[in-house]
Amino acid sequence: MMPSALENSVYGLLSTPVLHTAVEHGVFASLIEEGPDTAPRLAERLDVDQDTLERMLLVLTSLGVVERAAGGEYALTSDAVPFLDRRNSRYLGGFIKHLTLETRGRLDRLDSYLSEGKPVTEASPFDDVYRDAESLRDFMRAMWDLSFGVSQELAALAGMAGTRRLVDVGGATGPFAVAALLTDPALRATVFDMPAVGPLVGEDAEARPVADRLDFVGGDFFADELPQGDCLAFGYILSDWDDDTCVTLLEKAYRACRAPGRVLIMDRLFEDDRTGPLATAAMNLVMHIEMAGKHRTAAEFIALLERAGFGDCEVRRASGEKHVVIGHKR
Repeated sequence: MMPSALENSVYGLLSTPVLHTAVEHGVFASLIEEGPDTAPRLAERLDVDQDTLERMLLVLTSLGVVERAAGGEYALTSDAVPFLDRRNSRYLGGFIKHLTLETRGRLDRLDSYLSEGKPVTEASPFDDVYRDAESLRDFMRAMWDLSFGVSQELAALAGMAGTRRLVDVGGATGPFAVAALLTDPALRATVFDMPAVGPLVGEDAEARPVADRLDFVGGDFFADELPQGDCLAFGYILSDWDDDTCVTLLEKAYRACRAPGRVLIMDRLFEDDRTGPLATAAMNLVMHIEMAGKHRTAAEFIALLERAGFGDCEVRRASGEKHVVIGHKR
């Protein structure tokens, strides 16, 4: 019998598309909102093919996402519910859609990358993101789903008390900015991102209570200087780029940071020996396929901060996959 780790790797090809299809057809929403049910009854209320649905449910049961009672009723496992409930801040539906429709289509590049190396002049993945309004909205939805839940813990971990102006660099529709604003009624925040993102900022329900303290500045962080604040945040941004580009961006943050101030890097971290975790290793490969960057250890991020002029660096680890690395400007 195959070791479980190898078995999961071999059959992992099916897992994400099955999850995505179940999300798109309301399977999880129905199980959460209307309660557990058998495959025939669930198929009837969703108006889908029973045989296909049951085969999918059996895969999801084997994965530990769904459980099946003695009477044949299927239900989501309690651990999975927050991530598959569209009303929950930890919902991953948008991210699962991105992996299925965007990332999976780029995996064929691995063969040529391995044989010949990655082309230096390869087209930017943002060409696809900005190709039309629907693509941009889908990508921003994925980024919100991937970021807002964890941002609540990261904002608390960073400690926003005493911060006057947060600048969320490359902040998409503002998942971290909104999470930070919810922790401190005296804080104001600016999201800095490409101008096309502006109309989408504040659309999410969680942003409405803080909309009067959230603003947007459009620009290109390669071409433009950053807005000024006493705290600048890079949430899952620096892993998109190589070391020298990261230092350039951090130097811009240093210039924009009012002293005493700080910069927050919120990202996945490799363990010091780079043996994991799995999510970081997997997304490190995705960064190679989709972007020009990589994931790093805490020490590697600190080295980048120090090159840019920041000091008194520290690491604050969260309970999940993303952590906070802080550099200070005195």
